[in-house]
Amino acid sequence: MSTPNRDKPMSVLVVGHRGQLGRDMMLAAAAKGFAVHGEDFPGIDITRLDSVTKAVARYRPAAVINCAAFTAVDQCESETAKAFAVNADGAKNLALAAAECGAKLVHLSTDYVFDGMKKTPYVETDKPNPLSVYGKSKLEGEKLLAETYDRCFIVRVAWLYGTRGNNFLKTIRSRAQKCAVTGEPVKVVNDQIGTPTYTMHVCRQLLSLMQSEHFGIYHGTNEGSCSWFDFASAIVKAYAIKANVVPCTTAEFPRPAPRPANSVLENERLKKLLMNTMPRWEMGLEEYLEEEKKI
Repeated sequence: MSTPNRDKPMSVLVVGHRGQLGRDMMLAAAAKGFAVHGEDFPGIDITRLDSVTKAVARYRPAAVINCAAFTAVDQCESETAKAFAVNADGAKNLALAAAECGAKLVHLSTDYVFDGMKKTPYVETDKPNPLSVYGKSKLEGEKLLAETYDRCFIVRVAWLYGTRGNNFLKTIRSRAQKCAVTGEPVKVVNDQIGTPTYTMHVCRQLLSLMQSEHFGIYHGTNEGSCSWFDFASAIVKAYAIKANVVPCTTAEFPRPAPRPANSVLENERLKKLLMNTMPRWEMGLEEYLEEEKKI
C-alpha cells in the first residue's frame, strides 16, 4: 500500500508567465522548489471563463498567481472595454476557476487605485479613488475578487522593473545613452513620487505570502521613496552614462492618462504580520544590476 508523498512540492500556476513579472515569477518559484507551470495568451484567455477553467483544471494547482494584465496605462484610456475585460472580468474568471479546484489565488493590483492626493504613504485601508481607466479597471478587479472568492491575496505593487521586460529603467538608460552623444538633456518629471520596485523582490514576497492563510489586500513595494527624476539620476549614475538628467514637471509632458502625484505605498499589513521581506529600493537597483550581468 502506497503512502502519500509528504515531500511533494506545492504546485503553482503562473498566468501571464511571458510578461515581465511572470517570467521572474517562474524563475523565483522554481528556485524555491515549487512545481511551477506557466500559461499565457493565446493558450489561456482570461477574458473567457471557459478558457480559464480549462487551463486551471489541467494543472489543478494549489495556487494560481495572476501576472496577466492590460498595463498600457495610456492605451487603456482609449480601449476601456479591453481594460475592464482583462483587468476586472479576467480577475473574476480566475477566482471562479481557482475556487472550483480549491486553489489559493494571488492577484497583482496597483498604486493607480489611489488618486495621489494624500501627503503620506497609502496603507491598505485608505479609500481608493482612481484617476485613470487603468486604475478604475484594476480597482473593479479587486472588488470582483473580494465578492467572488475568499481565498485570495490581492497585492498592490508600483513602479515595477525587472531584467526580463520593458520598463522605465531600460527606457531611461537608452535615452541617456543617446543624449550622451547628442548633448541633449534627459528631462524627467520630478513631481511624481513613488517607490521603484524590483520584480524579483515582489516574486519572493508573493511566494512567502502565498504559503500563509492571511487572505486579503496587501501593499508590496520596496521600501523608501523617490521621484522619477531621482530614480533616473540613480540609473544614469549606476551605468556611468555621461548624460545630464534635469527635472521637469508633469505638466510639461501631458499624457492621455492622469498619474497620481503620490504613489508611495506602505506595506503596513505585511509588517503587522511580520512578513514584510521587501528591502529598500536602492537595494533593488543593486540586485537588478547584478542579475543583468548574468543574462
